[in-house]
Amino acid sequence: MIKMQVIGRLGKDCVQNEVNGKNVINFSVAHTEKFKDSAGNLQDKTIWVECAYWTDRTGIAPYLTKGQQVYVDGSPDVTAYKKNDGEPGASLRLRVKEVQLLGSKGDNAAPNSSAPAATDFSKTPASPVEHESGADDLPF
Repeated sequence: MIKMQVIGRLGKDCVQNEVNGKNVINFSVAHTEKFKDSAGNLQDKTIWVECAYWTDRTGIAPYLTKGQQVYVDGSPDVTAYKKNDGEPGASLRLRVKEVQLLGSKGDNAAPNSSAPAATDFSKTPASPVEHESGADDLPF
């Protein structure tokens, strides 16, 4: 088994589709690392990961928007292709098993602040719990 974990930001809003009767949520995550080159200059290297989340728990889709920081966990796959200029290229894909929202681009919450905890939508119930109405529901 090969497992991959990525923390990054979404490059655009997710797209939700139905394929052969199954729901899939597609989104792209950018992971950027900073490093110093041989001359000591600070450089950025960004890797884009195309994600496919096959799930019936599609309640997370409205929250997967551009700039949203997420943690994704799943099985990786690499696809080779030729670019428009004829050069070889590769695409990194992830079949997602777990998604957690970490924060949006506008969030500037400091660590140890009262910011809400990350939400793990892969473990939420598939449908809301029905609430029975009746006289026993009254708080008095």
